[in-house]
Amino acid sequence: MHYTIQQIADALGAECQGDVSLIIARAAEPADAGPDDLAMAMSPKYAEALGNGAARAAVLWEGADWQAMGLQAAIFVPRPRMAMAGITAMLDRGQGIAPGIHPSAVVDPTAEIGEDVSIGPLAVIGARAKIGARSVIGAHCVVGMDAVLGQNAMLREMVSIGARAQIGDRFTAQPGARIGGDGFSFVTPEVSDVENVRKTMGDKGDARAQSWLRIHSLGAVEIGDDVEVGANCTVDNGTIRNTRIGDGSKLDNLVHVGHNTRVGRDCLLCGQTGVSGSVEIGNNVVLGGQTGVVDNIFIGDGVISGGGTKILSNVPAGRVIMGYPGIKMESHTDIYKAQRRLPRMARDVEALKKAVFKQSPSD
Repeated sequence: MHYTIQQIADALGAECQGDVSLIIARAAEPADAGPDDLAMAMSPKYAEALGNGAARAAVLWEGADWQAMGLQAAIFVPRPRMAMAGITAMLDRGQGIAPGIHPSAVVDPTAEIGEDVSIGPLAVIGARAKIGARSVIGAHCVVGMDAVLGQNAMLREMVSIGARAQIGDRFTAQPGARIGGDGFSFVTPEVSDVENVRKTMGDKGDARAQSWLRIHSLGAVEIGDDVEVGANCTVDNGTIRNTRIGDGSKLDNLVHVGHNTRVGRDCLLCGQTGVSGSVEIGNNVVLGGQTGVVDNIFIGDGVISGGGTKILSNVPAGRVIMGYPGIKMESHTDIYKAQRRLPRMARDVEALKKAVFKQSPSD
């Protein structure tokens, strides 16, 4: 995939100067860029490394003196990370999945395959499944019976979509993602010690040890448009109602969404976040890496949790939280500062005790 500087600038809606007919094959770090690469030097601290490479063209910040940097052409962008989104989309060379259906793929005769769909080696498409036009199904993927996958989906290798899942357009799943496993739901014949602990917050009571019986998941998973799930993500089926992921939401690697949970629009769930069952998450929520969420609570619109936060109770809309348990970030910061002062305070208290209780020589 090769583009001229002018074509890239036009796609970004950005200004370009110099020899705009230069052909670009790749994007590269400034120090590693060759003559056919586009150096990503969008701030002065990155531009300093241009001299260590051989780039003829670069993406620069607005007002940069590109000629003084020895460049032949430049693209100027006001918002670097937004430009990165456009440039990387243009220069992405894909995964090399050949057009059409690979001979080793197993496609049920009742499945509906849209136009220009690519299905890789050893993929399995179940009965009555529907695959939208221009979708790409990678090697060893499974799409279960009665599942619906919208247009322009991209399933990387070894992704599995469970039976009856309903997924919108432009869905992306990274390697090993699992959509539609059964929820983690078990029950004991009699009241268990776990149930007693939930009620008493500590007392197990006199419940006897029992075996766990499985509660089957009759619901499925619903996913909106423009959703992406990372490598080895897991989204469980609902018990009765469906588990839902709203339009535009993005799940990082190793994120787990429990049964019956509903995630709103344009949310970010960062790496190793775990959301328990029956949680209601609003729109535009960001859960930092390793956030843990207990079951049967709600998280309001626009909430942001810092990395490692443990959310143990409802969170109102707009709140920024951190810590274990999650509290307002400014309160957590004050507590953290106070904790760091504790050793010094202990030394001060010990010194005061010695001064107060020191006996005089006459005593």
